[in-house]
Amino acid sequence: MSKNRKLGRPTDQRRAMLRAMVTYLLENGQIKTTYARAKEVAPVAEKMITLAKHNTLASYRQALAFITKEDVAKKLFTEIGPKYAERNGGYTRVVKIGPRRGDAAEMAIIQLV
Repeated sequence: MSKNRKLGRPTDQRRAMLRAMVTYLLENGQIKTTYARAKEVAPVAEKMITLAKHNTLASYRQALAFITKEDVAKKLFTEIGPKYAERNGGYTRVVKIGPRRGDAAEMAIIQLV
């Protein structure tokens, strides 16, 4: 991820927000957010799933360093990783759902395929 969107936040807040959103996505399978945020979350979530496919202690610890809940990391390695074992990338889908009512921000749903 060489060129990131700043999403109107300082680096630490942006990183914390991405961690929270990736954790929530892996926990629930889909989240509703703005299109720009969804496009930032997708590659990070894909990296986490790729780590889960390796299923080594080192990759588990790497994932745990990013994901904020331990039970979500467990779920990632026991359920989500094996589910995508045959698939080479493209684990997430971003679907536009039109503008938000308050500020007309383009909204999207990001989900695990």
